[in-house]
Amino acid sequence: MFERFTKDARAVVLGALDHAERSHANEVTEEHLLLSLLDRKASRASFALAALGLTDRRDSVVRALAEARRRGGFSRADMDALSGLGIDLSEIVSRVEEAHGVGALESGRKGNRNGWGLRSGHRPFTRDAKDVLTRSLRTAHAHRDLPHARIRSRGGTTIIGDEHLLLALTTRPGALAEVLADHGVTYEALERVLYGAGEAKAG
Repeated sequence: MFERFTKDARAVVLGALDHAERSHANEVTEEHLLLSLLDRKASRASFALAALGLTDRRDSVVRALAEARRRGGFSRADMDALSGLGIDLSEIVSRVEEAHGVGALESGRKGNRNGWGLRSGHRPFTRDAKDVLTRSLRTAHAHRDLPHARIRSRGGTTIIGDEHLLLALTTRPGALAEVLADHGVTYEALERVLYGAGEAKAG
C-alpha cells in the first residue's frame, strides 16, 4: 500500500517512526502519526490543521495526549461508561501510580532490545496505527470524485495524501480522536476546510 502514498504521506509515516524512536517506544502508534502530521509544513494536512488553529495549540494537544496515555489510553467516553458501572478510573490510575510510579499504565515504552541500552531494528506499527493507514485508503477512495482528487490518481489507482491520514485519525473512536475534537479538528471540520465549497480550500 505504501506505493500509493504521496511524498507528504510517506514523510508522515517516516516521521512517525522517528517520533517512536525518540520517545523510546517499542511500537509506532496513531499518536506518533498525529505528532508527525503536526510537524509537516506546506502540505494539504498542514494547511487544514493551520486553518483549524491546531498548529498554534500543539502544546495543548501534546499535554492532552500525555494525559490520555497516563489513563491507559481511555477516553472520557470510556471513563463515563465505567463510571456508570460504578468504576472510578481516576481512582484506579491513582492507586496504580501510587504502587508502580507515574505513567505505569502507559504501554509500549518498556525495555531495551540489546545489552547496550540502545534500541535497534524494526519498530512495528500497532494494530490501531495500521487501522489508520487502512482507513486512509478508504478515505482517499471516498473523495476520489471531488475536483481536486483527479490529480491524486495514477492510472486509476487511488493515491493517499497526508490529508487522508489526518482524516482517518478522526474516524477512529478513542482518546486521540477525542483530543482532536476538543481542539476543533473533526472529520466534518476537515472536510469543510479541504473540500468545502465557497470556503478556503487546501491547494
